[in-house]
Order: sequence, then C-alpha cells, then structure tokens
Amino acid sequence: MFESAELGHSISRNEWKKELPPLREALLDAQLELIQSRKFQVVIVVAGIDCAGKGETVNILNEWLDPRHVETHALRELTDEERERPEMWRYWRALPPRGKIGIFIGTWYSPPLLENVYAKTKNAELDQQLERIVHFEKMLCDEGALVLKFWLHLSKDQQKKRLKKLENNPLTRWRVTGTDWEHYKLYDKFRQVSERMLRTTSTPQSPWTIVEGTDPHYRYLTIGKAVLNALRGRLDSTAPSSAPEPVPPIMPAVDDLLILRTLNLDKKLYKKRYESELEKWQGKLNLLTRDPDFRKLSVVITFEGNDAAGKGGSIRRITQALDARQYRVIPVAAPTDEEKVQPYLWRFWRYLPRKGKFSIFDRSWYGRVLVERVENFCSRNDWLRAYGEINDFEEQMVRNRTVITKFWLSISKEEQLKRFNEREKTGFKRFKITDEDWRNREKWDEYEVAACDMIDHTSTEIAPWNLVEANDKYHARIKVLKTICQNIEKVLKK
Repeated sequence: MFESAELGHSISRNEWKKELPPLREALLDAQLELIQSRKFQVVIVVAGIDCAGKGETVNILNEWLDPRHVETHALRELTDEERERPEMWRYWRALPPRGKIGIFIGTWYSPPLLENVYAKTKNAELDQQLERIVHFEKMLCDEGALVLKFWLHLSKDQQKKRLKKLENNPLTRWRVTGTDWEHYKLYDKFRQVSERMLRTTSTPQSPWTIVEGTDPHYRYLTIGKAVLNALRGRLDSTAPSSAPEPVPPIMPAVDDLLILRTLNLDKKLYKKRYESELEKWQGKLNLLTRDPDFRKLSVVITFEGNDAAGKGGSIRRITQALDARQYRVIPVAAPTDEEKVQPYLWRFWRYLPRKGKFSIFDRSWYGRVLVERVENFCSRNDWLRAYGEINDFEEQMVRNRTVITKFWLSISKEEQLKRFNEREKTGFKRFKITDEDWRNREKWDEYEVAACDMIDHTSTEIAPWNLVEANDKYHARIKVLKTICQNIEKVLKK
C-alpha cells in the first residue's frame, strides 16, 4: 500500500516557484466561494508516520488559506471533561460549520492505532473501532460534508534520518521526544496496523490519499492541489453531494394493527395512591443518585409523545427528586441558525452529560423520524438512514456507561382534544397551546404511523422504548419514575 510513497518523490525549486502562486490564488478563490455559499463544510484529516511533516503541512494550509475561516484541532491527551463523555464527543464538538474548513491533526484514528500497536486491543476490537469510524465519516458525508484524508508516509530509513536531523539541530531538538524513538523501534508494527486501518477506512465517500513526506515541496503541492480539486469539484457540481442510496421500503401493516393502538389507555391511578407512590419513587431516585457508584455513570432521559401528553409534568416530577446541580433539561425546538450549519446529531452530542449528571430531553433526536418526516422537512433518504445513525449514537452512549431511558407518552385523540380546550380556557396554561399543535392534530394518523415505525426500528436491547399510557397523568408519572429507577439500579448492580 505504501510502495508508491517510498519512491523518492520530489519537486524542483523552480517548479515549486512556478506552481505555488496560481495554486494559492485558486485555493483562496475556492475558499471564498465556500464561505459565501455555505453549501457544505470541509473536514481535513492529516495523519501519518511520526516526523513525516504533519505539523508543517497544517501550518502551510493555514498560511495559504484565510485562517479566519479555518479551524485547526490538534487533539492529543484527553481532558477530564472528555474522559467522561463517549469517545467521539470531543470530535463532534470540533466539527466546523458549513462554509468553514476544519483541519484535524489529532484525529479519531490515533487511539485505535496506538492501542493496537501496543497490544492493548486485539485485531477484532480494532476492526470494530474502525467500523464505527466508517459509520461516522459516512454520516458526515451523507450530511453534505466534504471529508479529505491525507496519510503522510516515510520509509523506515527516511524516518530515522528525519529524527536524527531534527535532534542534531539545537533549534529543532525539542521536537524529538523519547516517544518518537520508541515509535521508530515499532516502525514495522505501525506500518502493518496502518495498512490495515487505511484499507478498512478508505471508502468511496472519504478515501485516503497517501503522500510521501520526504520532500516538503512535493508534500505541500500534492496536498494543496488535492484540496483545491476536491473543493472545486464540489463547488462546481450541480448534482447532489451524495447520490440517494436504495433503501428497503417501510411496509405498512396489512391488518392496520399498530403497536400504539394496543396500549390500554384506561389505566388509572387514584390521587391517594399516586401521592404515596410519588413519594416512594422520588425518594428512591434521590437515593440512587447518592450511591458512590453513581458517579461512574451518566443518565440520558428522552421524552417523545403526542402533544399535550404530559411530558412537562413528568419531567417536573423527575427534577423534584434531584439536586439542581445534577441535571439539565433540554427543550428541543426548531434548530437554530448555529445548529442548521452542522450535521443533524451535532446539536444533541453537545448536551451529553458528564458522569454523575442527568440530561433530560423534552423532544429529542427522534424529531428527524417524526416531525421532519411528516412535515417533509428532510428527504425520505435522510429520515430512513437516521434510524441507523440514531442507534449508533445511542450505542456509543451505552458503551460509555450512560443509562438511556426513552419514553413515548401516548394519549387518545379524544383526551388530546380535551386537554387542548382546557389549555385555551386557562390563562396560565394558554402558552402551552399553539396553532402548530392544532395543525399537528390534523396529521394524527401520519404521526402515529411514524411513531410506530420509529419504535420498530430504534427499540433496541440496549436502549428500548418505554411506552407510557398517559390518559391518566398520575399513572404516567409513576410509571416514568419507576422505570428510571429500575434502569439506573440495573446498571449500578453490574
């Protein structure tokens, strides 16, 4: 795989002087067009062998481009904040918005590579990590991002020469560490694992470009031209950034039997029993958060359901049992301008809690397969692929010891009408009812089908849906509290 990157590629000084000015001008023109159009974001991954010129290459790209619209991330050691989140959280936070270029020199490839080289993980685990990376990059490309990946390579002899040259120069000696020499001793292992990694993750949407790093002029021109060609190709294209993929259709039930229609909405809890149960389960929840082991996990609770089904009331009964410093309630509405220029899940990744904390979502990432599907705010292909993306998102949380509890609060159409009318007549509840609620009611059947499809495709063994009969608010609130307590207790006992 690396044979062509060990041939001694080089560019003469005259050729360098001839080609550099038009390249820089063209790059700036393309970047300006990107900034003005805000059609897509560019993610540039610069990885490779130690001392192959990664840092110098990133510096050159910043010099050639307008650095005000370039975000450079050299992510190395994990911070305490990052250690408490899923492994990809730090990269999601650093993604550039549309119209900007993000350059990553410390990337999602570094940990899997190092762990496998140093025998901390076996090949099977490496393959699983690489498969998750492929899913991540595919999601970025499907969301419209241009992902460019460059691997800078040196032969073993060239790496040794480079290390000695840097070490012998008093001005650059600081750049060579004991770790660099340790990696050099493991060169053959690094090469073997790198080949496996590049072979697995070089996809049609985001292929690797392998560049020999010996001659800086060759390296800079090769990468500069590759960036320019990719930018111009995307900017000049009139076709969609990614062709729609064939997807299996979602077939309606031939007998018209939907899971939400099987719920017994007549379940009821009388006030006296409710007050007793409320005290019991709120107390239980509070005690669970005081368990010393609770600081080793986090909790994410999502609420979806019919309008006026009691999501807000259920959330208040949860927060009453918690220390205000432990939780954050995130009401999800239409995306802001900041959120619209990022991949869809970005707005939710940013709110994932630290260890010992709760994030409670009033509406959630399921909006893509509910309101966006029904109201045609996204394409059919977008919401169909969202099922897999959401399952992957939740799996990453669970691997990080996050307790995910998902609720669908269900009420009858008649109960919803009763609550709508009550809200309109009650002054302090009037803010809860909007014209949009009435419009959504007209599409009751469409939302019901979308919700049932959502449950079928995203109720997994690690993050199942909890369907709550909510015609009676007392019954719904107790079922919610009880379910949360049971889920936390289950993880604490593991």
